[in-house]
Amino acid sequence: MSDWLNVALPKGRLGEKVYEMFKKAGFPCPAIEEATRKLVFENPEASVRYFWVKPSDVAIYVERGAADVGVVGKDILLEYEPAVYELLDLKTGTCRVAVAGPEGYRDDGRKTLRVATKFSNIARNYYDSIGREVELIHLNGSIELAPILGLSDVIVDIVETGTTLRENHLAVLEEIVPVSARLIANESSYRFKRESIDGLKNELKKLVAD
Repeated sequence: MSDWLNVALPKGRLGEKVYEMFKKAGFPCPAIEEATRKLVFENPEASVRYFWVKPSDVAIYVERGAADVGVVGKDILLEYEPAVYELLDLKTGTCRVAVAGPEGYRDDGRKTLRVATKFSNIARNYYDSIGREVELIHLNGSIELAPILGLSDVIVDIVETGTTLRENHLAVLEEIVPVSARLIANESSYRFKRESIDGLKNELKKLVAD
């Protein structure tokens, strides 16, 4: 099975959407479409093995070689900087990393800015780039609560539609970087399975261009 392509897909809607792209690209796996709690799915005819992974863990599986390729948000690549090859922007799962805060908030720059986020690396790099002194407060969830309860002045988080922000009287203050799903590959796998991986990448590229 060394010539099989091992693919880490992010659990959830994005993974389901991406699987449909892989299927159209010539890597179908009927077993994955069945109602089941299984996590690993194989199709010997296509020499492909898929497994569902928590989205934030996909890059780890690929970096460590448990998967040859995977699909991960650009935010994860920027935050954790894994040693993987980024092969293709799949133009799906689009959103943005942004600074948000209370509606009408203005940063007067006179005191250290308190920033709550789960994207500490992205936030630090952004504020370093504009020379702003910040205190980072790392949170793992419900980031929007931080400015509401006075824990932070602003937040740095993923924004898709902005609905959650608006419902909590928060607004986007600055956009840091656009985000979308990326095809990534393990560095060693790309050397030894380059033909298969490039074949997948090129077929996906056609779908993205359509």
